[in-house]
Amino acid sequence: MIEAVQTNVFPRLLDLAYPSVERGEGVRLYTTDGFEVLDACSGGAMVACLGHGATEIVQAARAQAERISYVYNHHFTNEPQERLAERLIELAAPEMARVRFGSGGSEANETALRLIRQYHVDRGEPGRWRIISPAQAYHGALMGALALTGRRSLQQPYGDYLPGHLHIAPATWRFDPTGQAALEELDRLLETAGPDTVAAFFCEPVSAAALPGYTPPDSFWEGVAERRERHGFLVCFDEVVTGMGRTGSWFAGQQLPIEPDIVTGGKGLGAGYAPLAATLCKDHVYQALADGSRNFEHGHTWDGAPLPCAVGLAVLDTLVERGLVERVRTRGPSLRDEFEQALSGSEIVKEVRGRGFLLGVELIDPRDGESFLPDELDAASLVDQKAFEHGLLVTSTHSTADGYTGDQTLLAPAFVATDQELAEMVERFAVTVADVERTVKRSLAGASA
Repeated sequence: MIEAVQTNVFPRLLDLAYPSVERGEGVRLYTTDGFEVLDACSGGAMVACLGHGATEIVQAARAQAERISYVYNHHFTNEPQERLAERLIELAAPEMARVRFGSGGSEANETALRLIRQYHVDRGEPGRWRIISPAQAYHGALMGALALTGRRSLQQPYGDYLPGHLHIAPATWRFDPTGQAALEELDRLLETAGPDTVAAFFCEPVSAAALPGYTPPDSFWEGVAERRERHGFLVCFDEVVTGMGRTGSWFAGQQLPIEPDIVTGGKGLGAGYAPLAATLCKDHVYQALADGSRNFEHGHTWDGAPLPCAVGLAVLDTLVERGLVERVRTRGPSLRDEFEQALSGSEIVKEVRGRGFLLGVELIDPRDGESFLPDELDAASLVDQKAFEHGLLVTSTHSTADGYTGDQTLLAPAFVATDQELAEMVERFAVTVADVERTVKRSLAGASA
């Protein structure tokens, strides 16, 4: 364990002692002190969809680095970038027309924001700038992306830096199970702001970090599609987590009754072997710029560089050759059922939800079976801690202060996990939740005594 006082690294949490990982094999991580961890969250950030130590990806990266690893996109294009763009659209997103590559999800979403804005400006509607998005969301750490969430705990103390985008509450079982209230709130915001000021509806088709494994009902998406047609805003899907097969299709939005105008992807595109993300758009979005300014003045240093794009090509090849997207599609429903069955006796688990290999477990107060657990318990951190003690890596969120949801855990195993390894994840997580439930009940009993 490495504490803040022992390192020159500026850690995220200064009071946390961090385990140091030495190596990884498949879905297992090994720390420098010899502890083995079963990785149920693809490296912790839903990235390593091919597991750890995929030699074919490493070999592809090495071969490209020996030819050329970097040139600046402002001056050159390169073969790996051209091939990856063509293959990505042909294989994974035939409904899209153009791709801009970046280094990570925050960059991809910033690129989408810039593209949304320029689309409207080039079409002669410079008054369109506002974004409407679900409040319970996470779209990245850069200032533009940070403004897309409505979570106060994430935005503080940066509010003065952020534009005034608009947010709707999530259509969850607790507040709005049909999605009708969310549509009505969308209508209210459009009317209040003026529909001719709204540039886009920006959202995750299946939520990840902030509301794991959740998607609104189809009627909500149908309502968004109708309002897009009526009011002229764009729809952008943040698929940084869900893209590249995580939910059982190349992009999660392909399972919904709506097509986005712009979609972002990342994480699984580089699979943890290179920083890589993408912003894709439909032809009408591209044509607005082609017929207008003919200039998209936006970019980052590593956009479309040969080395990460070669890694992306190798990732696509592996996903196809091993049938991993199909594997996630067919195995995902039964995996969700297995987690649900293993947790069925827990009084602190409200539901297990999700698609493919992106699952969410929602915790509730056992005293009434629906309220949030008390904020001071921070049950999410307790889950992560207990899971690690049982040799399991999961990622949990403690969102109680935001008012939309409480403590939840995200499970996102690598696509290459065997049935035996998935069963082991289910077993270890069930033991973890049982431990957490005992601790929670003791704390609640002490508080009421």
